[in-house]
Amino acid sequence: MIHLNLGSNLNSVYGSRSDNISIALNLLIEAKIKIKKISNFYETPSYPNLNFPKFLNIGILAYYERDFFKLLNVIRLIEKKIGRIKTKKNEPRVIDIDIIDFNGLVKRSNNLILPHPRAHIRNFVLFPILEIDPKWSHPIIKKNAQFLINNLNQKSRIEITRLYKSVKIRHD
Repeated sequence: MIHLNLGSNLNSVYGSRSDNISIALNLLIEAKIKIKKISNFYETPSYPNLNFPKFLNIGILAYYERDFFKLLNVIRLIEKKIGRIKTKKNEPRVIDIDIIDFNGLVKRSNNLILPHPRAHIRNFVLFPILEIDPKWSHPIIKKNAQFLINNLNQKSRIEITRLYKSVKIRHD
């Protein structure tokens, strides 16, 4: 199974942060990525600059028949379509789609590191995974999301808000 994390902290021509994430999810579905589970939205401060707008994130558990490079290309096209412009690291963005785990694969290339190199220390990645796939285990650390959450500092554990609101999926 594949874990993706979608985030947004800017409005776009398509609407709000949650609209951006919903559109990205629907575009993933159109690209033949089979969505198995979707977390609620989670809101966190923007790091490292707390003056930037807060982020909304969701986690997705999915299946994809093709390889991770094809998935990465699909993701880049979707980000571009929604209006993401690559700027400096940690700058606000309309959409960010990260591959957190691709079938447990451990891989390092110029374009992609699997699993995501900071997944185990990001509250906005771990809380959604705990919600949708509590048995998931980090492919390198071999620990589950609850263990990794327990190892976050207290600030990281309390500065995240689960919004009991879900993504809108189009039913054409």
